[in-house]
This record gives sequence, structure tokens and C-alpha cells, in this order.
Amino acid sequence: MDSVQEITLPVNALTPEAFAPFGQVIAPSLDGKPYGSDDAELDLGRGIPRFYILSLKPRPSAFSLITRHLAVTQCLASVGGRPWLIAVAPPEAPDDPSARPDPAAITAFLVPGTVGVKLHRSTWHAGPFFDGGGLDFFNLELADTNKVDHFSCRLDAVFGKSYRFEGYGGPSK
Repeated sequence: MDSVQEITLPVNALTPEAFAPFGQVIAPSLDGKPYGSDDAELDLGRGIPRFYILSLKPRPSAFSLITRHLAVTQCLASVGGRPWLIAVAPPEAPDDPSARPDPAAITAFLVPGTVGVKLHRSTWHAGPFFDGGGLDFFNLELADTNKVDHFSCRLDAVFGKSYRFEGYGGPSK
């Protein structure tokens, strides 16, 4: 595309209701609490689960690439309690690797450092994004997610759009 329109995304507060189209908020619960509807509903049956600590450097405050995983739910939470941002779009056509996200449905959330998120299988996502130095994240996906289940869309090339978080104080692009 010859020109790319930069869209400023308002950053929404993370609530279970607002995040429901994209996944679940994982909040702390007391030890011994029985499994319930507020617990993460995981889909890990299409491979070997992998839980690891993902180490990231700060990312630019704008993005034009969004990704999804067709085979697995993904859980992310920051290590150490720092807040972070994520942009998401609904998991439409969850089994179609050629499907594209709806650019008008991309939504940004501020994730407090005291909770994590579970992304529904095939939820489009960009991030995590955060201020300051590097940050580590707890990450639950499949052992081969980054090799065989990583479907991305270049929003700038396909739709002529890039996105920036409203009021984000991270490094510039």
C-alpha cells in the first residue's frame, strides 16, 4: 500500500466483561477454591503444553502486525507485577489459517500486573507492550506454537493501517 493510516487506539480498563470476546481475565484466587467459571478454560489438547518465562525488551509504541494461534489458548501474565498493554481482535473463523482480522474490531487493554489473561483459541493479538526496561512474562502455550501455529497479518500491507496506543509512554517507533 502506498499510504498507511495510523489509528490511535483508546486503552480500555481490563474487566472480565470487556475482555470476554477475546479471552478471560485470570485473577488471584484463594488456595483450595474449587474450579469455577472464573478460572481459565484452557485448550491445550492439540500438542504438548509449554509453560515458560518469556523475556521481552520494550517494543515500539505502534504496531502493524497482529498474530493468532489456531491450535491453543494462550495465557500471559507479567512477572513482578508491572502493568502492560495488549491489543486484541475477536477469533472469527478460528480454524481458517487464511482468515484476516477485522481492523475495526481491534481493541486495546491495560493489563494490571496483578492479573493475567487467557486468550481464546485464534484470538488475534499484538503485544505485550510496556513502559521502561525489559519485562518477563509467564507464558502458557504449546511446545511448537511459535513454529507451526503462528498466523500473522500485516495490517499495513493488507488494510493500509497501523495502530498506536492512546497515551502510551513507551519507546517511539
